Amino acid sequence: MTVEFVGMIATRDQSETRPSAGPVVDPAYVRRFARAHEDAGFDRVLVAYGSSTPDATQVAAYAAAHTERIGLLIAHRPGFVAPTLAARTFATLDQFTGGRVAVHTITGGSDAEQRRDGDYLGKDDRYARTEEYLTVLRRAWSSNDAFSYEGRFYKFEDFTPGVQPAHRIPLYFGGSSAAAYRVGGKTADTYALWGEPLAETAEQIASVQASAAAAGRGPLGISVSFRPILAATDDLAWERAGRILSGIKANGPFAGVLGGRNPENVGSQRLLAAASKQDRHDRALWTATAAASGAQGNSTALVGSPETVAQALLDYVDLGVTTILIRGYDPVDDAVDYGRHLIPLVRQELRHRELAGASR
Repeated sequence: MTVEFVGMIATRDQSETRPSAGPVVDPAYVRRFARAHEDAGFDRVLVAYGSSTPDATQVAAYAAAHTERIGLLIAHRPGFVAPTLAARTFATLDQFTGGRVAVHTITGGSDAEQRRDGDYLGKDDRYARTEEYLTVLRRAWSSNDAFSYEGRFYKFEDFTPGVQPAHRIPLYFGGSSAAAYRVGGKTADTYALWGEPLAETAEQIASVQASAAAAGRGPLGISVSFRPILAATDDLAWERAGRILSGIKANGPFAGVLGGRNPENVGSQRLLAAASKQDRHDRALWTATAAASGAQGNSTALVGSPETVAQALLDYVDLGVTTILIRGYDPVDDAVDYGRHLIPLVRQELRHRELAGASR
């Protein structure tokens, strides 16, 4: 069995533990950050989306131009450009990069954030629009012939794709509501979850796979996201975790793109609910960082030595997880450390399991 490792890059040095530094777009930093992930053995890097952040597709294109093999997972919100245009944009970039593009669909978890880009649809309507949008994308990427489409949100005639991707572009999908499960189960290749305790994660995976089965599809890939905090020993890692938590609190409220301290989206609410029960869960999961930052996205930590955190990640693999998204509070240095100390341990154990299974 193989597990995909995904990191995350940004256009400047930023973390919840300290004020952002440098210009909004720092090309040298992007080059360094992307290369650090490639050298560390990551399979892909996520480029985030926000109403006030640099354009993710152009960031991904720049990162691709300065790396050799690493994949680009481009976060994308349906509804702000036509799906026909998006299909051509991603297909063109996939051709230029030799098949390194994947798309992570974010339907939108904050009404206020959506309105900043002029979108006034409610959540259920946004998910209905996303379903249409992804249907058009898939058809545009797989059809050489002109086609027309008429739905609730999109209508066009005689669209000719013109450019096809270099490979089948994977679609990742995020969300924790019933509407998200339904649309993601029908359209996604990999369903992305944030790092909850094992029991809650198993429940979400069951809901996702049930939705996929209801749509007549086989099991989807499952992604989970964490913020590993590593040190040579478990005790030293917890000391470091305390310093990181102090930095988050000292840096003040983190508004992010999901609504600050009272997020509307179900995923953030679930993280805050887990944090309200207790700080520590299972082998190494720590939710205090999510509580301190308002659960803005991927915000729960796995704390311990590389061996402890590797085993914690494997606990999730045992639930059916196929992709692990990890990023640190010291973004570049942590990516390097993950490549040196964490990713090899997980891959080594997976190879060992594969060989043991083959020898039976």
